Amino acid sequence: MRLRALLDTDALGLRLLGGEEELDRTVRGVMTTDLRDPSRYLAGGELVLTGLAWRRDASDTEPFVRLLAGAGVAALAAGEAELGDIPDDIVEACARHRLPLFAVNETVAFATITEHVVRQVSGERAGDLAAVVDRHRRLMTSGPTGGGPDVVLDLLGTDLDLRAWVLSPAGRAIAGSSAAGPALSTAVCARLAAEHLAAARTGRRGPHRVQVDGTTYSLFPIRSSGRGSASAATAASTAALRDVRETVLSDWLLAVEADAGDWPEERLDLLQGVTQLIAVERDRRDAARTVRRRLAQEVLELVQTGAAPAEIAARLRVAAPVLLPGLGAAPHWQVVVARVEWDGGEIEGGPVAQSLLEEILVDPLSSGPEPSDRIAVAHTGDEAIALVPLPAVSAEHDGSESGLLADSLLESVRDPLSAGLDGDGRLTLGVSASVHSAEGLRGALEEARHARRVAAARPGRVCAAGHQELASHVLLLPFVPDDVRKAFTARLLDPLRDYDRRHRAELIPTLEAFLDCDGSWTRCAARLHLHVNTLRYRVGRIEQLTGRDLSRLEDKLDFFLALRMS
Repeated sequence: MRLRALLDTDALGLRLLGGEEELDRTVRGVMTTDLRDPSRYLAGGELVLTGLAWRRDASDTEPFVRLLAGAGVAALAAGEAELGDIPDDIVEACARHRLPLFAVNETVAFATITEHVVRQVSGERAGDLAAVVDRHRRLMTSGPTGGGPDVVLDLLGTDLDLRAWVLSPAGRAIAGSSAAGPALSTAVCARLAAEHLAAARTGRRGPHRVQVDGTTYSLFPIRSSGRGSASAATAASTAALRDVRETVLSDWLLAVEADAGDWPEERLDLLQGVTQLIAVERDRRDAARTVRRRLAQEVLELVQTGAAPAEIAARLRVAAPVLLPGLGAAPHWQVVVARVEWDGGEIEGGPVAQSLLEEILVDPLSSGPEPSDRIAVAHTGDEAIALVPLPAVSAEHDGSESGLLADSLLESVRDPLSAGLDGDGRLTLGVSASVHSAEGLRGALEEARHARRVAAARPGRVCAAGHQELASHVLLLPFVPDDVRKAFTARLLDPLRDYDRRHRAELIPTLEAFLDCDGSWTRCAARLHLHVNTLRYRVGRIEQLTGRDLSRLEDKLDFFLALRMS
């Protein structure tokens, strides 16, 4: 029970003398004492009742109050029967030590207060246990999905009067109890996620307590339950050995509107149990994504290995009903590429990037996990690639932007994710234009990858770029058919490659440097550490082998494009 509940019970005869800002403290027990040093009998959280027999003069007050505050008691209640009004030195000492002070009316027996507190605290503990039993019963009988996070949060609201929400690491509200009242604003969700990620990166154990707009929240990490490991103990042991960077950007969190700092162990254990149940539900949702992830992997492998467009189109026809059920026509597609990189490079960023893309690509204003069921994301190494289906109508308006825009994807998640990356990691993201056929997917993939490289060249921990930001020649190159691309580059570059291979020359690097220096002989010679005459000889050999003239703009442009497409 909380201290303020004592004031609401007139029969207890309590009057508050100080510590109004501390009335949300939890009372775990009650003790009556007139010992000058009762600290050895205190465990913390008690309401201490005293008749003030320990006080001979004002000098006794400070040591007594200091001992109570050091023991972590919830409050002091002093009876008026002995001295009448409570002395000012007691009021002042309690204020100095932020210890709430009550006066007990002389007509009220301490036994009355003790009986009331014991009955309330015992009832709450019984309620905690009943909630655990009832929660498990409901979860076991609510079907294979376990009822979802909302069922667990409803128990917290109805049985323990706790408002709680499940948030993603990017700050999206995934679930909330029906008793939680108005939904948290997106700004508050983002702030809570950022505070949680920052605390997790420092290695501090949860729950993490934060204040947002004058409200205290306790944040509990929801860690993976092990995904099929032999036991919970094995899973916990494995998790302890993993680098926090492997999971910090993918784990959910439980935000409770309360200060868990003064909770008893039983209540903390209960909340840890709640996080474990939600973690099981999270693992179920991840398992359900397996089909979509496999579809994305298959399509991308076909695209990257140069499979025939007809084969890719057939695979897309299989994927479309899974990702957009009920859609009559094949959708347009966009490709989004994300990369998570940590300093040192010893941690694979692909799985984290995959999880983040599955979260980021959900509308930030939506709630619940279901919207992510339409996103297919594969990963390899440090890179994750998403195939995002778009209803055909969204791309039919000529001259207007349609589909996903790079900046808007990161607008609401940049602050939380920056806190999770914490100075030694980066997230970069690239977005392609929409395409309407299998033939366009390879170009879209290359376009998204190039856009990501553009983002990587910018400062900041979380950066994105879209196809609109690419130079015109870069925008066009990915859509050049493969056979045209190969023929064009072979005609210009194969003679130079053959010559380099036979003579161990460096005509290709020389050509790249010459174009990069805008045809300046002196700058190019300095960059390659060559004499200008040697550079002129190499350029002459390039022109002889290819039949081109590097003093002509058209030939320079052809070489530039060939190098970019090779």
